[in-house]
Amino acid sequence: MQIVRKNFTLKLLSLALAILGWAYIRFANNPAIAAHFNQELTVPITAVNVPIGYAARYTESTATITFAWKRGAPSVSPQNVKAVLDLAGRGAGVYNVPVELVAPDVAVQSLSPASVTLTLERIGQRLVPVVVNYVGSREPGIVVSEDLLTPETVSVNGTSGPLSQVVEVRADVPMPSSPRTFDEMVRPIPVDASGREVEGLQIAPDLVRVHVDFVSAQSAT
Repeated sequence: MQIVRKNFTLKLLSLALAILGWAYIRFANNPAIAAHFNQELTVPITAVNVPIGYAARYTESTATITFAWKRGAPSVSPQNVKAVLDLAGRGAGVYNVPVELVAPDVAVQSLSPASVTLTLERIGQRLVPVVVNYVGSREPGIVVSEDLLTPETVSVNGTSGPLSQVVEVRADVPMPSSPRTFDEMVRPIPVDASGREVEGLQIAPDLVRVHVDFVSAQSAT
């Protein structure tokens, strides 16, 4: 018993170290239980199989994906991963569409968002006259003698929602402080009933020529 009790703590510590050493040699190089690590990627969300003549509108632009990969294995390249919304066979409406991953054969730990709410709208076109919108303070002695627009009408293209909000297309011209001729190319702006620009539309042509003669009020009489 004296032999057993003598240096008992030291012997117990030696036994523990021996077990740990054996476990490391036994399991460290075993590929079945090799250490795993997480890799996080952020990739764009893309709508695919959009019906001809339609466009999808959604606010989430990227997806965050977490992969598990083994020690020593190559990491996943963002170029090899796609987050897609499959819209095949759908018509106009509001949908909650799952985000599908096109990626190498890896273990996906998490995906955010898992689905996206979107609006699928038909693409339309309207021909809208352009009006000159004078901006800035109007000097009391300055009046408009003549204004010309080329062309006078533009094509407004986009999905049905934004397109329905357009009440007019404006060409902004600053008011001068003295008589002058304004002759420049101006970007036409589609606006709603509140005068705010309607986003997400295409205007053709994207520039119109505006010619305005500003003269003194006395010479105009």
